[in-house]
Amino acid sequence: MKTLKNNPSKQKVIDAASSLFFQKGFHGTSVRDIADKACVNVSLISYYFKSKQGLLEHGVTQYYETYLKTIEDTLQQSEHDTELSRLKKLIETIIQYRQNNHQFSCFILRELSLDSVFVREMAVTYIAKENYYISNAFFAILGKHKKQELDRQFLLMQLKGMLITPYILQNEWKNQVIGEHSHQMFVRKYVQTIHEWLDFIVAD
Repeated sequence: MKTLKNNPSKQKVIDAASSLFFQKGFHGTSVRDIADKACVNVSLISYYFKSKQGLLEHGVTQYYETYLKTIEDTLQQSEHDTELSRLKKLIETIIQYRQNNHQFSCFILRELSLDSVFVREMAVTYIAKENYYISNAFFAILGKHKKQELDRQFLLMQLKGMLITPYILQNEWKNQVIGEHSHQMFVRKYVQTIHEWLDFIVAD
């Protein structure tokens, strides 16, 4: 997530919370746990975020606003590319962002698989916008008449599944992704796999 350069203490709290929410879940993490990991006083968390829920909401908002801005920048910069090239760049941007923030990505996507007020709020705001960008870019490569509508929806569902699978099933690969170099290698290889799938879809 975007670093708060002007407020390192606040950023330490956010980073600590991100790590603990990933490891222990939101309900399994206490404010004291976060304060201890961030090496700050509990009162500092109350001052900045009011509560653990406030901290969560701040972290999610920061994550998604930066994420969507990154997507928008990619789409704007690639507006003169072919539809396929544009979608491939979008996919690389999404995987790179999620991998750069992989603990919080895993936590958020895990929470989104549950039915809760938090999930419904996210669906109404950020997730709807993300879906709009991905769907438009994906359907652009299929053409208006190339696929039946049901096939188009199934293919979109497959693409969305590939974009979230590493973060929903993080235990499947976490032992192979250790350190910055292996994270970047994962991004390259996984993005290449999705790109090859797209090439197959377009050629089909």
